[in-house]
Amino acid sequence: HSHATRSEQNTSVRGYVGVTDGDWYRFLADRPDVSAAEVNFWRPGGGRGFHALAEGEPFFFKTHAPHNRVVGGGFYSGFAALRMSEAWQMFGLANGVASLNEMRTRIARYRREPIAPSEDPEIGCVFVRDVTFFPDGMAYDPPPGFALNIVQGKSYDMADVRVSRYFGDLLQLVLGKAIEIDFSQPWHKAGPVFGDPRLAPYRLGQQSFQAVVLEAYHGHCAITQTKIRPVLQAAHIRPVTEGGEHRIDNGLLLRSDVHTMFDRGYLAIDDNYRLLVSPRLRGEFGNGERFYAKAGEVIELPDRKIDRPQREFLQWHIDTVFKAS
Repeated sequence: HSHATRSEQNTSVRGYVGVTDGDWYRFLADRPDVSAAEVNFWRPGGGRGFHALAEGEPFFFKTHAPHNRVVGGGFYSGFAALRMSEAWQMFGLANGVASLNEMRTRIARYRREPIAPSEDPEIGCVFVRDVTFFPDGMAYDPPPGFALNIVQGKSYDMADVRVSRYFGDLLQLVLGKAIEIDFSQPWHKAGPVFGDPRLAPYRLGQQSFQAVVLEAYHGHCAITQTKIRPVLQAAHIRPVTEGGEHRIDNGLLLRSDVHTMFDRGYLAIDDNYRLLVSPRLRGEFGNGERFYAKAGEVIELPDRKIDRPQREFLQWHIDTVFKAS
């Protein structure tokens, strides 16, 4: 995770064409109410990360040969390695299967080995939001240079003159409208881009927010270091109801009781990532010594700087929630 993000290395926009299982695609294309928000483009082999795109860049789906057509697309919003049961619990039908049992069967088919009833294998989960599948007559040929033997997918510099018109057409299909986009400019400035919220680079779907924050904090509560998965929650620093967004730098992984205390202003994080503890905790409840003992300590942080809590959001929480309460 210590590598520079793709957007820090390049200045233009990249697009990725992922090879999809026909059953996955048809299941989701038949259920636009499930697929429109966010899908899990899972990989049976587990978690090795996904570094071909930066968050917010376009991700397109291409079927296997002989069909071999680009059938839809959306915007990459993050990667996490999840247990099969966790992926089902978080994404349900948006995994492109009707049940956890069917998911198990599908993973076993790709791994070419049976999965024991007690086994809960780890899968690599690539999250794609704001997904559109094209009407049958609108599927596209693969982009130039996409060899039939490519198993997972291929990324492209969309500013390359050989492919820019092709990807421009695809993106207009995904967005459902004509839009002038300069592929030579990075999309990774903060805030919405081009006035279309789907092109806001760091916005996640609700479910991928949970999964990506879990991954970034290595499954540990940022304040207590607890690593018991069922009690860990992705907390918003600035809640969605108060104008916050589902984005990783607006998230903290917290144990459920710590999450409640943070939301109610008993705890906060300063802009040096140190824990602040309100005197109200002692005054109202006569305890909280475990937290006072940690006051001033730096919390656990994601490896990538770009994933760490944004200071603007932390300051909003101190001013609006911590001090006000």
